[in-house]
Amino acid sequence: MTRLWLVRHGRAAAGWNADRDPDLDEVGRMQAERVADRLVSDVARAEVFTSPLRRCRSTASALATRWGIEPVIHDEIAEIPSPEGVAMAGRVEWLRNAMAGTWTDLGEPFVDYRDNVVRFAHSVQVDAVLFTHFVAINAVLGAILGDDRLLVRRVDNCSVTILERGPDETLRIVVGGEEADSLIR
Repeated sequence: MTRLWLVRHGRAAAGWNADRDPDLDEVGRMQAERVADRLVSDVARAEVFTSPLRRCRSTASALATRWGIEPVIHDEIAEIPSPEGVAMAGRVEWLRNAMAGTWTDLGEPFVDYRDNVVRFAHSVQVDAVLFTHFVAINAVLGAILGDDRLLVRRVDNCSVTILERGPDETLRIVVGGEEADSLIR
């Protein structure tokens, strides 16, 4: 049986409306260290995959360093893109509105984004820790549950959602990630 640990990145140093690719702030770095300690004690060893964005790479680095491996970057688990024409200052409002609806409401480019994230999760055939984003984790959870909403679970920074692939090749949720009212800023 294959297990996937979906880890949301630690707290970012800047909001979605201020920086397209912020690193972690001090709290985020501490969260990354704590989740790495937790995973080292809970997971025998696994591949480490990460979104290309800095906040995920930095979060993944804490675990990869402990295991002495290099994380593998996968574009398929990156953050949801904001639509063309939405200015930096309007990105947070767009995301809040999007999270109140469904993938179908957002339309084809975003359904394609969701499907790519889900396809990637299904394609992983080895135990792996995936460092990714709030919306990407929700895309996978929604697909497993048959739920078209963008927001299925309010996964907290550095929460760990555990999935398992059964003999029939389907993914099931073993543990939902810790939830919190994450501030979208």
